[in-house]
Amino acid sequence: MSPCLQFRSPARQRGAIGLMAVLALGMALVFLLLVVDSGRLYLEKRSLQRVADMAALEAATRNGDCATGATAIAYATASANRNNFILPDPTRSLTVACGALTLDANNLRVFTANPSSSEAIRVTVSHSILQSFAGGIGAVFGGPPAGATLNLTATAVAALPPPLASLTIRTTVLTVDTSKSATLNALFGGLLGGNLNLSVAGWNGLMSTNISLLGYLDRLKVDLGLNAAGYSQVLGTSVAVSQLIQTAVNVLDPGGTLGATATIVGLQALKVAAGSTTVVLGNMLHVENGSNMSALATNVSVFNLIEGIVQLANKKNGLVATLPINLAGLAQITARVQVLEPPQLSAIGNPKNAALDPLGPNRIYVRTAQVRTLLSIDLPALDAIVALVNAVTDLAGPLTNTLNALLNLNLVAVLNSLTCALGVPCQTPDIMVLPGPIRLDVALEVASASSYVTAYSCVSNTNKTLTTNTSTSLVNLKIGRIDAASMFGSNTTPPAVTVQPLKVIDIGIKTCRRILFLPITCDPRVPGVGGGIDIVADTSVAANTNISHIYSAPPASSLPEINQPPFYYSFTTSSIVSNLLNAPLNIHVDMYGPSGSLVSGLGTILSSVTTLLISAINSVLSPLLDSLINTLLLSLGIDLNKVDVGANLSCHSGRATLVI
Repeated sequence: MSPCLQFRSPARQRGAIGLMAVLALGMALVFLLLVVDSGRLYLEKRSLQRVADMAALEAATRNGDCATGATAIAYATASANRNNFILPDPTRSLTVACGALTLDANNLRVFTANPSSSEAIRVTVSHSILQSFAGGIGAVFGGPPAGATLNLTATAVAALPPPLASLTIRTTVLTVDTSKSATLNALFGGLLGGNLNLSVAGWNGLMSTNISLLGYLDRLKVDLGLNAAGYSQVLGTSVAVSQLIQTAVNVLDPGGTLGATATIVGLQALKVAAGSTTVVLGNMLHVENGSNMSALATNVSVFNLIEGIVQLANKKNGLVATLPINLAGLAQITARVQVLEPPQLSAIGNPKNAALDPLGPNRIYVRTAQVRTLLSIDLPALDAIVALVNAVTDLAGPLTNTLNALLNLNLVAVLNSLTCALGVPCQTPDIMVLPGPIRLDVALEVASASSYVTAYSCVSNTNKTLTTNTSTSLVNLKIGRIDAASMFGSNTTPPAVTVQPLKVIDIGIKTCRRILFLPITCDPRVPGVGGGIDIVADTSVAANTNISHIYSAPPASSLPEINQPPFYYSFTTSSIVSNLLNAPLNIHVDMYGPSGSLVSGLGTILSSVTTLLISAINSVLSPLLDSLINTLLLSLGIDLNKVDVGANLSCHSGRATLVI
């Protein structure tokens, strides 16, 4: 046997196997120690992170701050102590910073410290522990000395959801009587394009019944088969008006057992009148993307909801509602109404974003409807007004010389003059109020009243404000003769309204003869030879713009949270109606010659008849405009005397969450 074979015998290898076994066991022991030690560090780190998370959440949830009272530090410390991170302790520390969240270049959230802001709160905790086993081995090879400590750190940033504000603009209609019921039927039916016949009880039922907007949208999602869709998709979907009304029925009567009640009967009648028009609900209810939808948990009256939907429909179908208005002593009064711009009844969003650009895409903005109305009135004969007839008769003498000079006429003031008495034909003015009914047209165009958020403050949940900028309606009034066909067109590009003067007094001439004491004989009257007297009005009452108002709170309470009834403030413009009827400024009485040219210099001569004529016209217009304002415009959510804007503000709309 060779020497090599003798050296490799099994007996000679027994020592090598034992050495390998010892090395393998040693390595296994080292790895076991590393695993145990790493687990110890992991559990310690996880415990620290849990302490930091809970402390940040509590400080944010309790609205802690780093300025006044430094409550954030107190809340975070109390939370840490409850979670067995006992402070003070020389081996433990806790620091708190307040600030805000921003986005970096990669659109990732970044915490920026700012002691005056408590939008987000960062908590950092650290704990010094003994060096690990691995560190001890490292000390043998020149690392930190054995017995050294390691400092573990955990950081958490928590924030409450952003502030949420809402504005609501409302109608002031509270009850309906029998006379208003017929007008509402004709108005709403005409705007929808169908026939409507609701009872007084039906209209009052709509006004006295409230509905949750959130519940309404939830049911609308189901009715449209959009169960998995978000609210923004529901608000942006084109939906038939009849379906929107049916959804209101489904919310108010989910079991189908209230079909006989006045409210449900009224809604069903509106649904039938609605036809096939489709609208986008988001044009009436605006919710900023990413907003907490709990804001829509507030209740609104069913009438306000339906009122807005009807106006949305009219904006889409472009119909003109035609309806009669009955006033004692006046007949054949026809009103025509068209919605040029529907209302924005409610808007919800982050006031911080809105304040950066109040009229930008994130604005919180509400408005009333913009409407155009034409009233065609068949007046009773003005010659029935004795005082006016007498005043017109008395004009003959003073006007004679003026007419002779201006119109090159040869008139005599009275028939018993010397020339006329000799039997020579002579001409004399014959001034008369136009006989029979006169049609007077009144055009009223009301631009939207609006309000939007410009600033807010959230010192605490009980000390908060919301600042708005509000503008009242701009009202244009025209009185005279107006062609209805030219006034109402496409409501996308409504035509300009032109008004023509209304001739109410004619200055004619009659030729008469008289021989001594014989009776006077006259030829037939020739009208218009001397022209006439016209009335016209083309005026406006400017909007009160940029009215700044700070909503703080009603007495002894705070500004309502987002899901509570709004706190309303009325922006009063009580002089607007009287300004419209300010006769010396707005209703003009002018004299025109036979060629249609304006005759000047007659102010003194016409003053008495002008006063009486304006008084007669105003006696008709005053009750008429009152009826228009109190019935038509209020039914459309427009009050010329005031604008009611409600505000809500939640400094933090929901629970705190960890954001970093």
